Amino acid sequence: MSRVLTCVIAEDERLFRDALAALLDSEWPELQIVARCEDGGEALEALAEHTPDVAFLDIRMPGLNGLDVAAACTELSPDTQVVFVTAYNQYAIDAFEKGAIDYLLKPVEPARLRATIARLQARVGSGERDTAALAELVKQLQQNLPARTAAEPLVWITASTGKDSRLILVDDVLYFQSDSKYTTVVTAEGEALLRTPLRELIARLDEKQFKQIHRATIVNLKAVAGISRDETGRGSMRLKGRPETLTVSLSYMPLFKAM
Repeated sequence: MSRVLTCVIAEDERLFRDALAALLDSEWPELQIVARCEDGGEALEALAEHTPDVAFLDIRMPGLNGLDVAAACTELSPDTQVVFVTAYNQYAIDAFEKGAIDYLLKPVEPARLRATIARLQARVGSGERDTAALAELVKQLQQNLPARTAAEPLVWITASTGKDSRLILVDDVLYFQSDSKYTTVVTAEGEALLRTPLRELIARLDEKQFKQIHRATIVNLKAVAGISRDETGRGSMRLKGRPETLTVSLSYMPLFKAM
């Protein structure tokens, strides 16, 4: 009896996420969707937990995008076949046609998906996985990805300290850490509280300066002194001029190889 193949879908827009899942159910009913992720952070955790056969990754997501996730995938789940999903037409075609990595254009056409499924089935069956080609393609796409057209990143936030409100320059934030109700804002001067969930916050921060390192933590890279990895693969991040260390989840560690 052949094993059941699995996949992860990472797409921040629910309409597209549900449409792709419905198409996969129709065109590849034997494929089991083990996770439907709303952002790159969820996708990293799903890859680490499920090590799926296939990952459908939207290139443009808030916080960690599909390229970040694909770059980490070679360590978290090296046997996973990556399929990028994009709305960038000619840009995507020019890049992808040079490599062996599949892509789907939004909205996904059933005929195109069927062709992709046929190639995926052949690759999974043969064990073919060209990590070098994927790494080179990710590098090329990261260099040429069109700029975001969304709103400018946050510059100031208003947070609470007791009964008072405090205006904080985002550049002064060392890290954000959330619990079930609040997000704690940590600066050199102390702590304050936000009611904004971490998922909403990451979408408004400068993606080059602020990185998620745990499902509950976003760090300002300017505040990072260094990072170390323990025997389990998890990381500890040291901050400049601060005594505490921050935990880097196993699934996020591949993002910090160069540190």
